[in-house]
Amino acid sequence: MLNFKKITAAAVCCVLFTAFASGCGDDSKKSAKEEKTGVVNYTAPKEGEEIAVLTIKDHGDIKIKLFPDEAEKGVENFTGLAEKGYYDNLIFHRVIKDFMIQGGDPLGNGKGGESIWGDKFDGGTSKNLIHTAGAVAYANSGSTSTNGSQFYIVTGTKYEEADLTQMAEYYNMTLSDEAKEMYTTDGGTPWLDGGYTVFGQVFDGLDIVFDLQNAATDSSDKPETDIVIEKISIEKYNGEDVKFHMSDYK
Repeated sequence: MLNFKKITAAAVCCVLFTAFASGCGDDSKKSAKEEKTGVVNYTAPKEGEEIAVLTIKDHGDIKIKLFPDEAEKGVENFTGLAEKGYYDNLIFHRVIKDFMIQGGDPLGNGKGGESIWGDKFDGGTSKNLIHTAGAVAYANSGSTSTNGSQFYIVTGTKYEEADLTQMAEYYNMTLSDEAKEMYTTDGGTPWLDGGYTVFGQVFDGLDIVFDLQNAATDSSDKPETDIVIEKISIEKYNGEDVKFHMSDYK
């Protein structure tokens, strides 16, 4: 029997994300059927490569590896907005423990935001990027064609392989052995694969993300104390150590 205790957040997601312009629409079952091979989430950036650095007030920096080869428009939008200061002083307006932290809305309530092009855009999906812990993706309202400025960083939970097998059957998904290994070892939100544009992966500061998910929130999952993104800067990777896994921080 499917372990619904571990995937309760999936049902919660489909309510919260739809209600606040970041939905779990039917498109989540389309790309997810593709065979996932060659997952690249844990690919280290190369020296001189552009990375994103989120400076979180009172917490520190979260560094993100970007994947322009897998999510060209998604990366272009994120870097473009960051470079014009769009994200400066915005908040993470939705935090759900064992699921994700979400920000990038100038209204601060999940109902706002636009792309660098002034409207929504379609970032598509890549079978090589999955929702493992630390993955960065755009929120949407039913399909990847409704991407704007809002993004989320996955925390998720760990799964037993049997749970993943049953989940794949339940959601009509295909999970490669590589993806299953990531979801059992590092955790994530596998039911979101194929429905959202994943464009980045935290490679330093994952401990900060996991700390932020513990924030006290109100009934709308908004932190009672603002979690402020002071700025997002696009910088050149200088070769520092990468820490993709929570075990790297112990």
